[in-house]
Amino acid sequence: MSDRAVLHVKGRVLVGPDDVRDELWVVGGRISYERPAGARDVRTVEGWALPGLVDAHCHVGLDAHGPVPDDVSEKQALTDREAGTLLIRDAGSPSDTRWLDDRADLPKIIRAGRHIARTRRYIRNYAHEIEPEDLVAYVAQEARRGDGWVKLVGDWIDRETGDLGACWPREAVTAAIAEAHRLGARVTAHCFAEDSLRDLVEAGIDCVEHATGLTEETIPLFASRGVAIVPTLVNIATFPQLAAGGEAKFPRWSAHMRALHERRYDTVRAAYDAGVPVYVGTDAGGSLAHGLVAGEVAELVTAGIPPVEALSATTWGARRWLGRPGLDEGAPADLVVYEGDPRADVRVLAAPRRVVLNGRVVG
Repeated sequence: MSDRAVLHVKGRVLVGPDDVRDELWVVGGRISYERPAGARDVRTVEGWALPGLVDAHCHVGLDAHGPVPDDVSEKQALTDREAGTLLIRDAGSPSDTRWLDDRADLPKIIRAGRHIARTRRYIRNYAHEIEPEDLVAYVAQEARRGDGWVKLVGDWIDRETGDLGACWPREAVTAAIAEAHRLGARVTAHCFAEDSLRDLVEAGIDCVEHATGLTEETIPLFASRGVAIVPTLVNIATFPQLAAGGEAKFPRWSAHMRALHERRYDTVRAAYDAGVPVYVGTDAGGSLAHGLVAGEVAELVTAGIPPVEALSATTWGARRWLGRPGLDEGAPADLVVYEGDPRADVRVLAAPRRVVLNGRVVG
């Protein structure tokens, strides 16, 4: 398409779950619901249109061993784009991926800076590894480097106990979260287990990743404080494999991981039923491949979340939560077109017909 070309999307445009329109136009890379006068160079795309999908827990510039070269980061972003993911909340990366922002053909990224972890309490080469007395300073640093988010590692295996354990004293996270909020950033934390959740929520945290350790005691606390969760069920599916690999050295941890995995669907459904905000995230970029967003939506449905709500967790609701527009008048034209109605069957998401980013058909 030339810069003067007009894109006409017709069929069913899902501006919202109940706001369905017959068509939209893309002029100068932006959405309009009025036919442009005198348009001659028009390309038409037909189908069911959604706002570009959101992966709210993804890692561009990271693999299982740490930071990756720029060409690998580019391939990761392109893989996500091909899957229809056009907005990423990067939940921690040691790589500088700001150069990606200059590429109009790659997904938009909201960064949380680099993970902040306790010394020797996280994956090697991923995080700043520090002690509690330095937490406020590092949170301030990453708040300034990120795009409105900071990422803590809330729990990890404690070699002394042989099991998952909270990484930070309550007073440390309370001061750190307050500093992030003072600087205008929200805070999220990696948490597999139960122990750290109450302290983090009562300290004012905004979101928890994975949240497999939620219980009937902590779910109401999350709901009353409006703390969101990003369950990353496609990642939690790997827990049995992880448990098998560590069983000889850490049998207690291994049993705990299996138990968290076994109740994963019940945990997510109980959180949703209680009113906890739930969003789609894949945890791609560590040991997981990119492009798994459709599989994560399907996993939320398997957990018992209604299909339209699972769809919202990667489209309308997720974009609103992250402060980014959907298919709004004048918004950048970031959208995905499908053969069928994704509200009726979320498996449609696995096969985009067309991907439009910044008004250009890129897939």
